[in-house]
Amino acid sequence: MILFLLAYLGGVLTIVSPCILPVLPFVFARADRPFLKNGLPLLVGMAMTFALIATLAAFGGGWAVQANEYGRDAAILLLAIFGVVLLFPSLADWLTRPLVALGARLSASTEQGGAGGSVGTSLVLGIATGLLWAPCAGPILGLILTGAALQGANLRTTLLLAAYAAGAATSLALALIVGGRIFAAMKRSLGVGEWIRRGLGVAVLAAVVVIALGLDTGFLTQVSVAGTASLEQGLLDRVHPPKQQPSVPLVSNGDQENMLKGAKPAAAPKPALPVLGPFPSLAGAAAWLNSPPLDPAALKGKVVLIDFWTYSCINCLRAIPYVRAWWAKYKDEGLMVIGVHSPEFAFEHDIDNVKKAVANLKITYPVAIDNAFTIWRAFDNEYWPAHYFIDAEGRIRHEHFGEGDYDESERVIQQLLAEAGNKVARGLVAVSASGAEAPADTVEDKSPETYIGYFRADNFASPGGEIHDAPHDYVAPKAALNEWGLTGDWTVGMQHAALNEKDGSIVYRFHARDLHLVLGPAKDDKPVHFRVTLDGAPPGESHGSDIDAAGNGVVRGQRLYQLIRQSGPIKDRTFEIQFLDPGVEAYAFTFG
Repeated sequence: MILFLLAYLGGVLTIVSPCILPVLPFVFARADRPFLKNGLPLLVGMAMTFALIATLAAFGGGWAVQANEYGRDAAILLLAIFGVVLLFPSLADWLTRPLVALGARLSASTEQGGAGGSVGTSLVLGIATGLLWAPCAGPILGLILTGAALQGANLRTTLLLAAYAAGAATSLALALIVGGRIFAAMKRSLGVGEWIRRGLGVAVLAAVVVIALGLDTGFLTQVSVAGTASLEQGLLDRVHPPKQQPSVPLVSNGDQENMLKGAKPAAAPKPALPVLGPFPSLAGAAAWLNSPPLDPAALKGKVVLIDFWTYSCINCLRAIPYVRAWWAKYKDEGLMVIGVHSPEFAFEHDIDNVKKAVANLKITYPVAIDNAFTIWRAFDNEYWPAHYFIDAEGRIRHEHFGEGDYDESERVIQQLLAEAGNKVARGLVAVSASGAEAPADTVEDKSPETYIGYFRADNFASPGGEIHDAPHDYVAPKAALNEWGLTGDWTVGMQHAALNEKDGSIVYRFHARDLHLVLGPAKDDKPVHFRVTLDGAPPGESHGSDIDAAGNGVVRGQRLYQLIRQSGPIKDRTFEIQFLDPGVEAYAFTFG
């Protein structure tokens, strides 16, 4: 019930956000008519449509967003006609001749007086408005959409989205009732009903232009984030205080956005490890690599380590050398390691991509492809990476989340193997990792993980902000520490930005030893060549494992690329990557 209340209040708060401005003319165009027959059906249609489209987008991914674009175009046309009819009622008959009966009813209703208009017409206009409404993805809406992406299709998520939309409809209803009374008073005292109608027609057409040009998801979103995100976050913190642990919140798969990536302090294991619960099911994997499907019953008698990971996650990559070493050392002494690959980005759902990553990372233990997050939900997991230690009786005895504490984790493995009566090799593994797998420099790492897709983007500094889902020519910013920007012609989507023309670049002012960037090639899989500079010069000895000293590199696959590993003193530096070919997709920066 707390989540439903939060969702409703988050929707109510949209009335103070500029993101609501583009739909206000459509709402107030019927302010001088009876609320129950006109305003209420319009708001119901708007709320229902938003809840449906948002649900489809969260569950279905990009295809639903693309389908909504067609509905959006139809809605823009319908509401443009509505605005013209309000502005020029004498043209109503001529404009509605080519339309179906729906259009004719729309025309008739707009020509009637304050008592006119049908419930059906208002509902249709509400549906059209719902297709156009693009509310700001603040903390509350982000929490709902992230839960939808991770927990799968269910009625609860749809109801949460409906509660959010109902909150927005409630605040709009209050404004509409007040507006209707104001308009009625003006008509009685001044007799300016015709001018009010024409003024509303102008406002509707202006709103259609704003939405058609994408300004509602560009400039207004940037303004809205500054104005309402703090209100929403304060509400969240009061009702659901944040966990006291170093972590970075994130949304998986458009795709999608409440999981945490990063370290969580783990309690030191006691002499007798507690029983934390039974071994959850391993059913539901899309595929298994290096093994046939496994289940808890067949693993009885084995000590099992479950490692939740995804192949573009830098925290996961830095933990994998230890998991590999434990598998090599203890697999003949009763240990089974199972990697559960639960994807963050859309390209990580591709099983062939995961197969390549497993081969490149030299992973030989079994890997379950958990594309639907079925195993993730069975464990009630919230982290990448996450390690669950299960004894020979099939009971979870220890958990660890994030990087670090590897010696402690190995001692847990040894203790559980000893409990099962196995002979255990003494000592701890010695790991010497290189490239992206090398441990982070936590002292000098002062830059946060940064997403490029607009759903989770922070600290974007190019003038004008990010323009959503439309090509735009960006200009390099004068970035302060941890700010970044784009140059050239890019299309910024929910999860990534795609370069439309060659020679575009990304600039980031950072402070860390290592800089990584998750990249993918063009849609046709053609390689994308790029050049990296550090403070305007080739990186030299500070180049990462995926470029040379001159800063040259090639994007050939969808993965994390290590671009900078500084060899000297760590200080604030300006990173720039220029792509010499079009089509690259950029997802996220990570540091270490």
